[in-house]
Amino acid sequence: MTTTMTTSDRAALRRAKKMLDTPGLAARLTGAMSIPVAKGLALVPAPCLRLVGRITQAAVQRALAAAAKTLRTRHRQPAASGRHTLAVVLGGAVSGAFGLPALALELPLSTTVMLRSIAAIARSEGHDPRDPRVRLECVQVFALGGPAPPTAAAETGYFAVRAALARSVAEAARHMARQTVGTQGAPALVRFITQVTARFGLVVSDKVVAQAIPLIGAVGGGFVNFLFIRQFQRTARGHFIIRRLEARYGEAEVQREYERGG
Repeated sequence: MTTTMTTSDRAALRRAKKMLDTPGLAARLTGAMSIPVAKGLALVPAPCLRLVGRITQAAVQRALAAAAKTLRTRHRQPAASGRHTLAVVLGGAVSGAFGLPALALELPLSTTVMLRSIAAIARSEGHDPRDPRVRLECVQVFALGGPAPPTAAAETGYFAVRAALARSVAEAARHMARQTVGTQGAPALVRFITQVTARFGLVVSDKVVAQAIPLIGAVGGGFVNFLFIRQFQRTARGHFIIRRLEARYGEAEVQREYERGG
């Protein structure tokens, strides 16, 4: 294993760090559309938030099941993100036009399309989407791109979130390597999905609040979803650059360079 990072790899690490330090969806919505998401979230009835939580968990479960059925080749090639972005934007336009009732249909579809985009990014960085561990790390991007839930306030940095998820990712990967597709109810996978949903659900709540604002409509819903997918595409690119560098230099060395600013 190489221990001295090349100039080009240091530049890639700096680029990855910049992507992973991108402000969250709520901040980007506030800056781009002057939407007070935090205030709006406080006005959403608790039953609605619980419903969003259930829809989000179902969406992650469906996306994980779909991960085993897509990108069956490991051949490295550029990720064509444009069509995935367009599909999610169109879904946001429909959801923005019809409001919360459309979320139960739109979110699972958008999440699955985003996972497909994330997996394409992983493949473009040299990772094999057929590997159960890589498929789980694609789903893990939904947690890496989300804020910490109130019960895990200390887990805010990229490597801190990865450490918090490391055990459940490893257990779920071992289970997926032994089992066939269709075992989504296994305890190891349930724990993993629950952890991912805890963070991803907060981003989804920001999205729902923004789309629920009067007059935002289909155009605004499409723009919200554009920011939504771009956030996770950037997170995926940063994450899989780092995983590629870790395979070459080791996790400890890459983390030290990351914390020094690349």
